[in-house]
Amino acid sequence: MKYAEFIDSVSDSRLDVCRAVFVANREKIKVKKEKTILKNLEKIFDATLKIGIEKGFQAMTMRDLSSEAGLSMGALYSYFSSKEEILRASLSEGRKIVWQILDEFIEREKEPVAKFEIALEVHLFLTEKMHKWFYFSYMEAKNLNPEERKKAVQNELYTEELIEGILIDGQKRGVFRETNHKLAASVIKAMLQDWYLKRGKYSKRNITVDEYAQFIIGFIHPFYLRPKGIV
Repeated sequence: MKYAEFIDSVSDSRLDVCRAVFVANREKIKVKKEKTILKNLEKIFDATLKIGIEKGFQAMTMRDLSSEAGLSMGALYSYFSSKEEILRASLSEGRKIVWQILDEFIEREKEPVAKFEIALEVHLFLTEKMHKWFYFSYMEAKNLNPEERKKAVQNELYTEELIEGILIDGQKRGVFRETNHKLAASVIKAMLQDWYLKRGKYSKRNITVDEYAQFIIGFIHPFYLRPKGIV
């Protein structure tokens, strides 16, 4: 699958996050029109990511967010009582959407190799589509309270466990080699993260997400695929 095909097959993740936050916080948000709520939530989250990446979450203030989002302080506070609440809402609902999309694509495949390839491709494509969210989430996890930080770690492990499960199933079905699948999944996750954490490096080399995805898959295949004729 190519990145363009992926984009055509999934909904607008930014709008999905905003809609999920609206549903989860319907009783708290002091605005009545859903269309206005979604539009302003998008402004707030875009501003949070922009300022957070540029100057860091700790240095960011609600006044900064108000100015960047083009909303008055009163309007901003009608949605969230603090920047910490904005951070929790953005990360929590974003994680759910990432998990949902990954699961949906993987469940469509029946064979271990196809599952493995689609898991890597979709993860990379999601980090391309939601690059600011992924980068911000990784860098700002340290600023979460203990409970939310635990959830961030669980999110990190979720992808590794997903890959590990595919590798274990593939070994049982005689497709993948027997190896330390937990360690392998951890190394693969690091390779996936390199795309969005060091994106500038690949941009300077004119590497597209499609090229990176195919390189990673081709790089990993010889190590994990069991040679034909060996039982």
